[in-house]
Amino acid sequence: MSNFLKLKVKFAVSSKYEAFYTGGKVEFSKDGEHVFCCCGNQVKILEVSTGKVFQTIGQDDDEEVTCFSASPDGENLVVAHRHLVLKQWDWKQNVSVKSWKAIHTTPISSMAFDDTSTLLATGGSDSSIKIFDIIKQYCTHNLRGHTGVVNIVAFKPRDPTVLISGAEDYKIRVWDLMTSTCQAVLDKHYSVITSFSFTPGGDTMLSSGRDSVVIVWDMKTQEHKKTIPVFESVESINVIPKGTCFPSLTAEEDLCFLTAGSKGIVQLWSATSGKCLLSQEDSIVSQATDPERQDDQDMRITHAMRVPSLDALAVVTFDHNIILYNIEELTLKKQFVGYNDEVLDVKFLGEQESHLVVATNSPLIKIFNRETWGCQIIQGHTDIVLSIDVFKKGNFFASCSKDNTIRLWKFSSETESVSCVAVGRGHTHAVGSVALPKLNLQYIVSGSEDCTLKLWPVSSDLSEDEITALSTTVTEKAHEKDINSIAVAPNDKIIATGSQDKTAKLWNAANLSLLGVLRGHRRGIWCVQFSPVDQCVATSSADGNIKIWALSDYTCVKTFEGHDASILKVTFITRGMQLLSSGSDGLVKLWTIKNNECVKTFDEHSDKVWALTSSATEDVIVTGAADSNILIWRDVTQEEIDETTAAQNDIIL
Repeated sequence: MSNFLKLKVKFAVSSKYEAFYTGGKVEFSKDGEHVFCCCGNQVKILEVSTGKVFQTIGQDDDEEVTCFSASPDGENLVVAHRHLVLKQWDWKQNVSVKSWKAIHTTPISSMAFDDTSTLLATGGSDSSIKIFDIIKQYCTHNLRGHTGVVNIVAFKPRDPTVLISGAEDYKIRVWDLMTSTCQAVLDKHYSVITSFSFTPGGDTMLSSGRDSVVIVWDMKTQEHKKTIPVFESVESINVIPKGTCFPSLTAEEDLCFLTAGSKGIVQLWSATSGKCLLSQEDSIVSQATDPERQDDQDMRITHAMRVPSLDALAVVTFDHNIILYNIEELTLKKQFVGYNDEVLDVKFLGEQESHLVVATNSPLIKIFNRETWGCQIIQGHTDIVLSIDVFKKGNFFASCSKDNTIRLWKFSSETESVSCVAVGRGHTHAVGSVALPKLNLQYIVSGSEDCTLKLWPVSSDLSEDEITALSTTVTEKAHEKDINSIAVAPNDKIIATGSQDKTAKLWNAANLSLLGVLRGHRRGIWCVQFSPVDQCVATSSADGNIKIWALSDYTCVKTFEGHDASILKVTFITRGMQLLSSGSDGLVKLWTIKNNECVKTFDEHSDKVWALTSSATEDVIVTGAADSNILIWRDVTQEEIDETTAAQNDIIL
């Protein structure tokens, strides 16, 4: 009976990291405690202090959200949907207050509240602007004059009778709401206008555009004062209030502003001299940009906004990350990952497995704190990272990428800092798998689409101050097709590889001499894993089967059938008595090896489950999938047994 109790029968999702921003508008609450993000058909509200979703506004089956705006008083959120309906929400209580037709003939592309939280301006792709009184619930103005999409609207600070708008006709219009007339047309831009920013009193306005200039306007006379070339397509501009203590500011600098755009960096400019005073040096966004794709206009910051209550500048990147920088030094303060895209690999990291290191469909590696879901974004690779492996004893982890390289990283649990200590170059195609030893970090082994297996010796005196160049001692033409998976035996003496050529192979870790070939799968092998206890290895394949092979004679001793799709990952748990597997059908299955039984099937993902790993204590597992979700599962076997026992006792009574 004691052996039976050791077997696990159920896992339950204890926490989940899912997408909260998939592109579009981002807006902070006035107190800086929450950030509103477009997420498909919903608006998700993130709590800045915890990094967790506070509210989800709307239903997943609603029409797509095209724009939204939160009122300055923190009471209301108005959301515009593609089917031309505006919905007003009490977002703190997640209660729909009312909804009404937008009157526009095509979707709304821009929105803004006035300072009193009474008037709401909407700009449409039908070239018109509407003003709504959300208290009295009627449309007060219908303004026409632009041609093309109205992509920006803003009320003049401290004066709700003046509205400024910008459109794809490259013109800025100033509207007098008392007379419903256009007071002025400001036409010095030669490309799409992207952002407005005002001095505190609203007497001066700065506008930016994709024509690589910032223009200073006198709003009293509505005249052009100055054009400042900034040498990049600017997506956002922010006026810096006087008194902000930038080290590079002098008393002569009367008006300063921050720009962010296609370069992926934040820059501080003087409107007085027209000179750049400070340029960010350690931007994650610019570092993540492939040098060969510098002309790609998607590689940029898409939004930037000053958050005075946090003393921060919030930057939104092209790959859906939200980064908070200290406003005075432009140094990193906090990071949020809005959308992981496909999660390709996940591993536990840290001395107490306090963190998760995650590879997604990106060159960036993400490290999440398991408790707070706080995130670090680590740059180094220049193409998609495909696989990660962790050396448990020294907080090292290795990564491999489509950039044909492997990297070795060192992580500090105390400071949560990460540094790249070594890089290996030599593969001629994408490196699909990498593995580290279990006992001593003496080597790294990598397998690639070039069909070769490489052994990289690792020095014991790696420095965090410089990156060591690794050299291979052995390169072996290991398979006929891509190598998808590599595993190292618990004693570090044997290496297993799984390939698209339908075979798995076992190698001597000392010199990569071939020990045996495992044949039997009908399609490519996605994963190989050694048992932590027994002399055997498990393989999972695109043929929907898991096989266990004896290391003594390389024969198949067990086959598990149950998945109806490719099995992408398999791992041993419960001291080698059970298996966990994940498939391209989004399912995770728990197996008992002794009787070939599928104990439980878990259906929490909606797409391919690429990543599957268990904690050292095996009471927690983590899965990551192409649906962008990362799930942490807890072993609830004892609770399940207790519930069953209680139910049986109730029947007896």
